[in-house]
Amino acid sequence: MARARMDLSVVLVQALVLGVLHAAATVVQVPRGSLPGVTKAYLEEADRRSSEECTTSLLARWAYETNMTEHTRRAQVEALLKLSQWRREVGDVARSLAAASPQLAEEQRRRLHFLSSLDMAALPQADLEEYTNLKTKMMEIHSSARVCDFNDPAKCDLTFSSDLEKLMKTSRDYQELAHAWRAWRDNTGRRLRPQYSRLTTLANKAAKLNGFNSSAEEWLAKYDTSGNLTNVLTEVFQQLAPLYQQLHAYVRRKLRQQYGETHITEKGPIPTHLLGNMCAQHWDEIYPLVEPFPGNGSLNVTQEMEAQGYTVRQMFEAADDFFVSLGLPRMPASFWRKSFFVKPSDRNVSCEAAAWDFCNGKDYRVKMCSEVNMKDLLAAHHSLGVLHYYVQYRHLPHALRQDANPAFHEAVGGSITLSAGSPSHLYKLGLLKNLTEDSEVEINHLMKVALHWIPFISSSYVLDLWRWDISRTHFPDFAWNCAWWDLRFQLQGLKPPVLRTEKDLDAAASNQVIVDTEYIRNYVSTVLQFQFHKALCLKAGQYDPLDPAKPLHKCDVYQSVAAGDTLKAMLSLGRSKPWQVVLGVMTGEPEGRLDTSAMLEYFKPLEEWLTLDNAEHGEHVGWHSDGEYCKTQGPPMNQ
Repeated sequence: MARARMDLSVVLVQALVLGVLHAAATVVQVPRGSLPGVTKAYLEEADRRSSEECTTSLLARWAYETNMTEHTRRAQVEALLKLSQWRREVGDVARSLAAASPQLAEEQRRRLHFLSSLDMAALPQADLEEYTNLKTKMMEIHSSARVCDFNDPAKCDLTFSSDLEKLMKTSRDYQELAHAWRAWRDNTGRRLRPQYSRLTTLANKAAKLNGFNSSAEEWLAKYDTSGNLTNVLTEVFQQLAPLYQQLHAYVRRKLRQQYGETHITEKGPIPTHLLGNMCAQHWDEIYPLVEPFPGNGSLNVTQEMEAQGYTVRQMFEAADDFFVSLGLPRMPASFWRKSFFVKPSDRNVSCEAAAWDFCNGKDYRVKMCSEVNMKDLLAAHHSLGVLHYYVQYRHLPHALRQDANPAFHEAVGGSITLSAGSPSHLYKLGLLKNLTEDSEVEINHLMKVALHWIPFISSSYVLDLWRWDISRTHFPDFAWNCAWWDLRFQLQGLKPPVLRTEKDLDAAASNQVIVDTEYIRNYVSTVLQFQFHKALCLKAGQYDPLDPAKPLHKCDVYQSVAAGDTLKAMLSLGRSKPWQVVLGVMTGEPEGRLDTSAMLEYFKPLEEWLTLDNAEHGEHVGWHSDGEYCKTQGPPMNQ
């Protein structure tokens, strides 16, 4: 009996050098009555150290991504390994305290939960070092890949960000586009396949160490712990499928008129290389080819920006002004001094656009290889939207300084671009000379927005379906590439321009694959951003579901402090509450949910127009196979 009473009076906690418990990597006895005080002191010290370790690691990563050399690569790996070691140590104590203190306050419980979540840091040191080196090497392959010019085979110095990306947007030569598409994958996907295979093995190992069956389950758990998220995502995809299929049919007809029936059949899938970018994730770059009413209210203001002598700095200043008009603070002077806005010509860099929070409550930056065009003007608004999220939750403990779920950052940025890219806002910026209110201008605008977001949501869904199947080993590695094309055909109606084989790894053309970042965040964020937009427009008085003069797609929340107050209220919560509760702060509901109704309402006039137009032209809606797209090699003969 005496021993039982003693077990109830003490707990065993592994102590770290945190200035709270006095021994390093030892086990000490803490009286239960002292646990609340110990937990509070521990969390305070863990918060301080976590912020410091995060800052150090991100500075090393920034140095590498803005100057990709062997020296900066090694420094980044060392910093990441040091951060991971810290996360393992702090995670051990957090789990012990959480288990010993079931009656914790909600905030303390959430902080211990997030401190306990190790992700890849759960790996043994040697595996983690291998994983980190794999990712950086794969990034180098992506950023350093060069291909030969279609019209000048001796010129073999074309890069993705400077040459191929522009070519995919502007060329209308079917064969030139097919050459660029294939050559890029020959120099990336084929070279990356062995590394990616090993990367997925290590990711699954980490997931199992964290208590999950696979990395797929670990990714999904960040959004929902009930196990029901895949059903929700499938339901959302099915709700949006009719709009996607109408858009697909319309675009296919327009491209068939451009390239001929030899290349695009009446009922077949669309070749991916004709859709304006290397991965066919967004289709808005081909807007000039598919514009419903050519010359009537063109919404591409790039030429006007060039005519006015716009600079990259001005694009970001316009974005800054937008948020100030909502009552949010201006970006600090350090942002303008330290950010990376334009690609340099003297070194190799990562051009993946991103907003950065250096975990110290004062250093916020953007990394972006910007050009003066409408796309990057909206990207500037998007990036500053993410930065304002960081600023609004900086008062929270480090463990809670994150978006409510991994999609919220992108959704906030995306919701702002819906206002910033509206005809009314472009007119206010002086980039549209005339603001004509008629149905043709309306359809042109909605087409431009739809070409960006509707294919993007389907691409995001397909990419992670493929990766989930890999992590769950639903198909063997000798069938990975053909499984990818099966999904792209079945769910998106797309096909490759040339026959693919299992020597290729075409999904690795996407940067998110090689950096091992879940892409479902883009799927979820696309739906959420329309929910955010609707909520902000209601607050701004710019949208009224009962007033045809105030439709959702014409709303611009610029200069609405009421909308800004609602936005700040949501952003300031970080992940201190479940994401459904945080979403409810925006929508006015007790708990929000992923809901396509705002998105479908936004695009309703376009969907109705597309349905009529496709019917009038006798266009088949949907797609059938028109050939072989990928040749699967069987397993080795000795298996």
